[in-house]
Amino acid sequence: MFTLANLVTWVAVGLIGGTLAGRLVTWQKAGFGLFSNLVLGCAGAIVGGALFEMLNLLPSLDKVSISARDLLAAFLGSILVLGLRWAWNRWTEETGGGLG
Repeated sequence: MFTLANLVTWVAVGLIGGTLAGRLVTWQKAGFGLFSNLVLGCAGAIVGGALFEMLNLLPSLDKVSISARDLLAAFLGSILVLGLRWAWNRWTEETGGGLG
C-alpha cells in the first residue's frame, strides 16, 4: 500500500534522481535544466518507487526514511520515463502524429 509518506519521499528523492538521469543522458552538468530535471525526477521517483514497492525490489536498502533504495528507484524510474518518452516520440514520428 502506498502512503503519503511514500509519495513525499519519492518526490523529494526524485529531484536528485532526475538530475542524475539528466546528466547521464545529456552528458552535461545541467542535464535538461533545473525545471525539466525536477519534473523528470518526480515522475521517475513515482514510477520507480511504485515499481520497487510492487515488485519488492531491494527491500534491504529500505532502512531509513530516505534510503539508497529510494535514490536507486528514482534514478531508474527516471531512466524508464526517458525511454518511454523516446519511444513515444519515435512512434509519433513514424505514424505521423499520435493516436489518431
